[in-house]
Amino acid sequence: MAAHRAGYVYAVSAYLLWGLFPLYWRLLLPSTAVEILAHRIVWSAVFVFGIIAVLRSWRTLRTLLRPRTLLRISLAAVLIAFNWGIYIYGVNAERVVETSLGYFINPLVTVLLGVLVLRERLRAAQWVAIGFGAVAVGVLTVDYGHIPVVALALAGTFGLYGLVKKRLQVPAAQGLALESGLLVLPAAGYLAALALTGRSTFGTVSGAHTALLLASGVVTAVPLLLFAGAANRIPLTAIGLIQYLAPTLQFACGVLIFHEPMPPARLLGFGLVWLALAIFTGDGIRRVRAGARATRTTPTPAPVPTGR
Repeated sequence: MAAHRAGYVYAVSAYLLWGLFPLYWRLLLPSTAVEILAHRIVWSAVFVFGIIAVLRSWRTLRTLLRPRTLLRISLAAVLIAFNWGIYIYGVNAERVVETSLGYFINPLVTVLLGVLVLRERLRAAQWVAIGFGAVAVGVLTVDYGHIPVVALALAGTFGLYGLVKKRLQVPAAQGLALESGLLVLPAAGYLAALALTGRSTFGTVSGAHTALLLASGVVTAVPLLLFAGAANRIPLTAIGLIQYLAPTLQFACGVLIFHEPMPPARLLGFGLVWLALAIFTGDGIRRVRAGARATRTTPTPAPVPTGR
């Protein structure tokens, strides 16, 4: 029971931190999105490799250094780098509401990828949810005057990242260490080039700004480690419900703190997304409950004689 409660605390803490990310990335202006991304990669690598050194879990890391596994981790690294960069750009370009849309529709995109890539079959309610999601994107496209590229790119890159990670099945700390380790050389090279050309904001804006850039690694790694702790302790259905906390907080940040516009058509589009998620989540809960009832009512088979 204590482990169960800890799992819920970890999950809520992880999604609470992810939901408040817009407040953090705004503090890093005037750094560009690419410079922030490079710092995030470098300091994430430093922090996570430090954790692995303290825990002395190098053996687990070495087991992942096979060519095929490294290739897949490289793909995951590229996808998460694009996802991080797009998100930071969206936040600092005053498109926080659109970034929240990306994470609201991410579950629907993930299910769609399951159909297209894994040849999974969807239930009727899931198709209805995806249909409402598609209509919502259409409504928002008309409202914005263009396709919500930031939202779709965030949902697409994170959905593909999740697909790759599902097939990899690697521990959170070791996975993040290898992903950031594979990206650390180009990221460090970019930061060095900025410093040599006098375009770096690191150490030139203020002491607080420099400290926040350094802390970006901790800010990146801690929610991932909390999430890993939650996933090992509570059902995925519970995590599936808690995950909506992050985009809800991001949406609130965009509307209530950054005062981004929310005209009626845009609100209608988000309303359709929320309806799609309600259908999708409700179907998932019913499915899990039906499976639990079937398990409880299945008679226990008689023991097989052993011959002794």
